[in-house]
Order: sequence, then structure tokens, then C-alpha cells
Amino acid sequence: MRKVKVTEPAATVGPVAAGPEPGLFDRPHLAATVSFTAVMFLTGFAALAVLPTLPVAARELHALPLYPLAAGCFIAASLLGGVVGGSWADRAGARRPLAVGVVLSVVTLLVSATSTTIWQLAAGRFLDGIAAGLVAVSINTAIGQSYPDRLRARALALMSSSWIIPSLVGPPLAGLVASWWSWRAVFFGLAALTVLPSLAVVAVLRRGSGGGSPEQAAGERPGLGAAAAVSLGAALGQYAVSGSGTAQLACGAAGLALLAVFARRLLPLGTWRAAHGLPASVLLRGLCSGVYFTVEAFVPLLLDTVRRVPAIVPGLAFTGAAVAWAGASWVQSHWLEGVARHRLVAAGALVLAGAAALGALATVRAVPAPVAGAAMVLAAIGMGVLAPSLTLLSLGHAPTDRQGYASSAMQTTQNLGQIGVLGLASALFDALGGPAHGVGPFRVVFAVLVLPCLLVVALAARARARP
Repeated sequence: MRKVKVTEPAATVGPVAAGPEPGLFDRPHLAATVSFTAVMFLTGFAALAVLPTLPVAARELHALPLYPLAAGCFIAASLLGGVVGGSWADRAGARRPLAVGVVLSVVTLLVSATSTTIWQLAAGRFLDGIAAGLVAVSINTAIGQSYPDRLRARALALMSSSWIIPSLVGPPLAGLVASWWSWRAVFFGLAALTVLPSLAVVAVLRRGSGGGSPEQAAGERPGLGAAAAVSLGAALGQYAVSGSGTAQLACGAAGLALLAVFARRLLPLGTWRAAHGLPASVLLRGLCSGVYFTVEAFVPLLLDTVRRVPAIVPGLAFTGAAVAWAGASWVQSHWLEGVARHRLVAAGALVLAGAAALGALATVRAVPAPVAGAAMVLAAIGMGVLAPSLTLLSLGHAPTDRQGYASSAMQTTQNLGQIGVLGLASALFDALGGPAHGVGPFRVVFAVLVLPCLLVVALAARARARP
């Protein structure tokens, strides 16, 4: 893997001319910036457009009870893809796994589009999860390898902004195509729309790719067996939260056992006790991501089952959240770049706690229903500030030849946090009677979500950058 010397301009020959330092779209970084932005745009568009079509596909394949398994395969496989991508990026540079992830994402769309059984659809979603894991980890690692410190925050903000248009266009367009034509047309259409841009991105990435040194190639690699076991445990956990039958309970127990045994092997030593540096950064990312995705899951459920609002209200909340995340990410990279990153993490966690409290307030009948949607937007603001800050802290704590591992660990805890926090919240929600018991269960879940946010605030100093 090539080491990028951030103290020297990458494209300078001879004496350094006076003038402003190169930016994201200046010659030394232009190809990388355009490539990474295109990858994130294509990935976001495909990921968000697929979501509304999965329940339709499961119903037409006469396997609606297995829908949670098909949906959960994506998250489970992204764990495996993240570990593979991080190890590969450390050994050979981030551009190669990134290029493979882009190509694989197109192939998986064709696998899903031609599904004749729910199992083929699940296989397509599993492969898509591997591709997503490769892309997510490789993008973060590539930013660490390609840009100097002063540009990394802005590069991460640009990646967040790349999801705005997909969030506005993808879900409603895919829903219309699935309703008026076929769910298969969504997958085929996405493959046709992304194949040529994907090949162009791969061509640019190949020109900029480089191999790792023999010493790095022979370095330590995370155990793929452990990664596969964690992915299986995550898939079983996703299926377990879909009901309370014997099969779900058995899958939940098996998934929990696999995660308890193997997850620690993919994470830095000291993660569970929030040891200073990378372990604390990794743990905090998992907690915050778990809270955010749980808010994102329960707010639409509250609006639909209890507040009985039109479907456009949750849709606007999702759109607002995407725009708010990108906007907050831009603010932290431009207006707040002089603030210590661990302080931004604490501030973002406080905003996230406020979002959970606002969700609890929205259960009061006298409070207008759109306030619940505002909770999603507020949560996205908090994540837009703290998520890139934690990414930058993790890259800063890792040596140059271990940034892929750091990115992989962040991706792993993000998914584990989503599974763990959402699973516990769902179990508590069901134990309290679910939506049939009105606003009470929702109120308790939102109130409980404040606790991990406050824990992040208390532990944020442990993730601070080295002096």
C-alpha cells in the first residue's frame, strides 16, 4: 500500500510555488475527488431505491414471512465486506477493493432482478451487502490515504452530500416503477443506469491504484472465519427481531452466541472498555449509530400506527434527515474545523439525545404529529457532526498501514450497534405490548435511547486526538 506523505504537495516537482494550497477539486486531488463522489452517488442511489421494492418482491415470490431474512442479509454481509475491504486496503491500497465493490454492486442487481425464489433474492442482497462493505470501508481508507489532514473533513462532508439527490429521487421513483410496472424493472433499471458510470469510475481508480509493499502484504490480516461468523450472527439477529416465535428465539440465541464469541476478534483490543484512542472511537460509533437507526425505525412506525398521518409525512422526514445530515457534515468541515474533534462528538451526541427526547415528546397527543418527523431531522444533524469526527479520529489514531483496519472496525461496530440497539429496543417495545398499547411503549423506547447518548458524551474525551 502506498503511504501518502501529507507534509508534501503530491504533485509538486521542483520548488514549491507560493499560493494557496490545493483543494479537493484542484489538480493533485481532482481525479480522486470525482471518483469517490461518483462512487458514493451510485451507491446511495442504488441502496435507497432498492428499499421500497423488497417487500413487493418478497410478496410476489410468495415468501413474505422470510422478508426479514432477505432484508437482514444486506447488513450481515456488509460486516464481512468491511473486514475483507479493510484488510485488502491495508495490503494493496484502497482503490482496488473500491473498484471491485463498484463492479460487484452492479452484478448483485442482476442477481436480484432475475430472482425466482426468495433464496436467490437473499443471495443477491447478501452479495450487495459485501459490495457495500467493500465500498464504505475503502472510501474512508482512501480518504485517509489520498488527502492531507486539512482536507479529510471536507472530503467526508462531500461524501455525505452525495447522498442528498439519491435520497430525494431514489425511493419515490423506485416506488412508482414497482407500482406501475414491476419490482424487477427497478433492479434491471438500476443496473442499466449504473453500469457505464461504474466502469468509468473503475477505469479512473485503476489508473490511480498501487500495490502494497511486500512487508505490508505479509502483515496481519483479520480472520475471515471470525468475520463470516459475525455476519451469520448478525443475519440471525435480524431474523430474530421479526417475531417472537420459537424459530426467532432460537435464531436470536444462536446469533447472540456467535456475536459474543467472534465480534471481539474484529475490533481493537479494549473496545468494550472504551480504552483511549481507536478503541473508544470505534465503540462510540457503534453506540451513536445504534441510536440513530433505532430513531429512524421507530419514528415512522409511530407516525403510521398511532398518529395515523399520511405516508408523505414519514417520507418528508427521511428526505429532511438526509439533507440535514449533509448540511451538518458541511458545517463541521468548514465552520467548526478548528474545534477539537472529541468535543464535536460530545456535542453531536447531545443533539442526538435531544432527538430521542423529542421523539418521546411527540407521543403526547397534544403535540403535532410532524414533531416526530422533526426528531429524525434533529438526529441526522447530530450524526452529521459526530460521524465524520469519529471517522477522522479513528484514521488519526491508526498508523498509515492500518487505516483500512480502523475503517473496518468502525464499519463493524456501526452494524453491530444498529443490530444491538435496535434489537434491544424492539424486544422492550414488544414486551410492553407494541403499537396495540398506544403511545406508552414508544415513549419508553425513546426515553431509553437517551442513555447511550449520554454515555457517549461521558466517554468522548477518551477518543480525543493525540497531542
